Amino acid sequence: MDVRELLETLASAVVESPDAVKVTQAEEDDAIVLELSVADDDYGRVIGRDGRTAQALRTLVKAAAPEGHRVFVDIID
Repeated sequence: MDVRELLETLASAVVESPDAVKVTQAEEDDAIVLELSVADDDYGRVIGRDGRTAQALRTLVKAAAPEGHRVFVDIID
C-alpha cells in the first residue's frame, strides 16, 4: 500500500461519507504532496478538535513514506 492509498483508507474510516474522499498525489524532487478533499460536512471530522486528527493522519502517512522522501498532507476544500 502506498502513502496515497493509506491516507485515503484512513480518511475514509474517519468520515461519514467515505465515497466523497479523494486524494491526489504530486511528486516534486524528493517530496510527495498529498491533497485530501472530503465532503463539506466531514471537514470537521478530518481536522478534529485542535487539529489532532489531521496531525495524526499526517504522522501516520509520514511514517509510511518511502526512505528518503518527505510527505506533505494538505486538506483542501
